[in-house]
Parts: sequence; C-alpha cells; structure tokens
Amino acid sequence: MATQPSVWTVIVAAGSGTRFGGAKQYLELAGTRVVDRSVAVAAQVSDGVVVVVPASDVSAESARLAADSVVAGGPSRAASVRNGLTAVPPDAAIICVHDAARPLAGADVYQRVINEVRSGAGGAVPVVPVTDTIRRVDGGVVDRSALQAVQTPQAFRGELLRAAHDDAGDATDDASLVEAAGFSVVAVQGHSRNIKITHPDDLAAAEAWLAT
Repeated sequence: MATQPSVWTVIVAAGSGTRFGGAKQYLELAGTRVVDRSVAVAAQVSDGVVVVVPASDVSAESARLAADSVVAGGPSRAASVRNGLTAVPPDAAIICVHDAARPLAGADVYQRVINEVRSGAGGAVPVVPVTDTIRRVDGGVVDRSALQAVQTPQAFRGELLRAAHDDAGDATDDASLVEAAGFSVVAVQGHSRNIKITHPDDLAAAEAWLAT
C-alpha cells in the first residue's frame, strides 16, 4: 500500500499583537492558550509541526509547546514563515502554513487544502464569502459576489512554497507569494468559525463558538 506524501505545518505565532494590545497567541481561550489550540489541531493532520514565535520566547516555548521545533520569527510575517521553513525537512511533500491567531481552524479545513495539493494543485487556500457590504474609499459599493475572504491553513507543494520564498518577498499570506512566483492556487471551502483573533471582541466571539 502506497504511503501518503509527508505533511508538515508551520504555525506563525511571532506577532507582537499591536492591534490586540498584547501577545494574543498566549492568551487563554476556554482554558487553553490560543497557540496551543492551533498546534493541537495541526498535529492531528501533520507529520510534524514547527512553531514560529518571538525570538525572546523561543527558550520558554520550546519547553512548553507540543511541537517538533520552535524557531524565532523575523521582521515580517513572510520572514517568519521563511524561518519556519528552515526547520521543515527538505523532503516534506506538502507544507501547510497557519496563523496561530486562528485557533478554531478544524482538521476538516486542513484536510480539504491538503487533499487538493495531493490531487495535483500547487497550492490551496480556504475561503468564505464576503457578507458585509463593501464600499470603496473614494465612493461606490464593491460587488461582493466577486470577493472571497481568505483564511488559513493554506497548503502547498513543498518545493513551490520554498521557491516562492526564495526571493525574500513580502505579502500578507503565502498564497500571494506563490501566485506571484507564477504558480496556481485553488480555493476550497473554509469555515465561518475559523475567525482570526485580532481584537479583544474576537476572543469573546471564539469563546462563544466553543460554547455552542
């Protein structure tokens, strides 16, 4: 019986939480830290998990996190992902990248993006419809039927993700870098509960989701 391609996940938890008012990845969500929830789900579907944290936290988090490796972040999100990639085995066939600040991402979302890459896609990202009315700054409403909100985890063929990061470019997510490098990325169904903890109200919303 053929074995499945190896899957590793890089979890980005290196932010300072400026908009939140502190390091949100270490806050407790229903009794478990945000970052620990993200690591636990990634471990269910991955052969290995690398967590990227602020440089000052590497020692403490190496002892605390249930991860295969804990590395220091860089000056930007993309730089932090690149640092995480250095701890991923070179032969990892599929690499997922996930923001620790999305602690409610389920194993089902991981499986959807991973399965797309296993089926031949260069990369796959979870998306949800945009439900709010969006207005341009200079006036006028944007047709939201043409828009999708992108989530993580995002999955990629390992060699494509590494190639996309080779030029040390910067972007708000890895799919943008992969597409800029000339590779195609497909969209799969995300989940409305897969919210990003950006403000204190988001933490309360996540707790409400967990209570349902």
